[in-house]
Amino acid sequence: MEAQGGNSLSCGTICLKYLLFLFNILFWLAGGTVLAVGVWTMVGKSDYISLLNASSYSVSACLLIAAGVIVIVTGIIGCCATLKEMRSLLVVYLVLLLCIFLLEIIAGVLAYITYQECFPFCYQLDMELRQNLKVTMQQKYQQPGEESITQAVDKLQQEFQCCGSHNSSDWSNSVWIQSAGNERLVPDSCCKSPSDLCGLRDHPSNIYKVEGGCIMKLEEFILSQLYIIGAVGIGIAFLQLVGMMFTCCLYQNLKEDPY
Repeated sequence: MEAQGGNSLSCGTICLKYLLFLFNILFWLAGGTVLAVGVWTMVGKSDYISLLNASSYSVSACLLIAAGVIVIVTGIIGCCATLKEMRSLLVVYLVLLLCIFLLEIIAGVLAYITYQECFPFCYQLDMELRQNLKVTMQQKYQQPGEESITQAVDKLQQEFQCCGSHNSSDWSNSVWIQSAGNERLVPDSCCKSPSDLCGLRDHPSNIYKVEGGCIMKLEEFILSQLYIIGAVGIGIAFLQLVGMMFTCCLYQNLKEDPY
């Protein structure tokens, strides 16, 4: 499609230009969403993550933050390339889109391969995480210097309406419960209506009796976040394919960049 003379653009090229600009706005918003999810995971749920003694979740949050920043920067470059009608900048933008898309494919393949390789040991890994949470709650709750763990456990039990790692009986082996002068059977955060010394009774009418305990609730929460991340990733990958198509078409219809 040729220009209509001088520096004017044909109707088709103008349509492509604004379609690509609209795509970049959507791509920029998608990057902001990924960045927000990463920050929310790192800041808002970091206390839960600390209870699992597993660094992989923190690494995942950092990767989400980095990915969000890269997508936002790429979207800005795409907007500039589109508005200024610079073919050289469009090439840079197309390469960035392609790199991000390939990294997503590679990450997905590696995740699948890793899962297949670890499959015989996944159950054991899950049991280790469960044991870590149980030990953390029993050994560190209400202990000197472990205020952050205590706060995280209380928040976990209240927000997820659970008591203990596997069940409320886990607290019978707690260092704090067994300490002299402590008559509580469970922490007050196990109570359905928390109040001072409400943990003296562990009857189901007073405390949360959830089958599977807090670890089950925490695993369900983490799994739901993974589903959200996966859905966002699929959406961004689809946007990238559309964006690469628009970029190639616009590149072909623009005159040679004088710069």
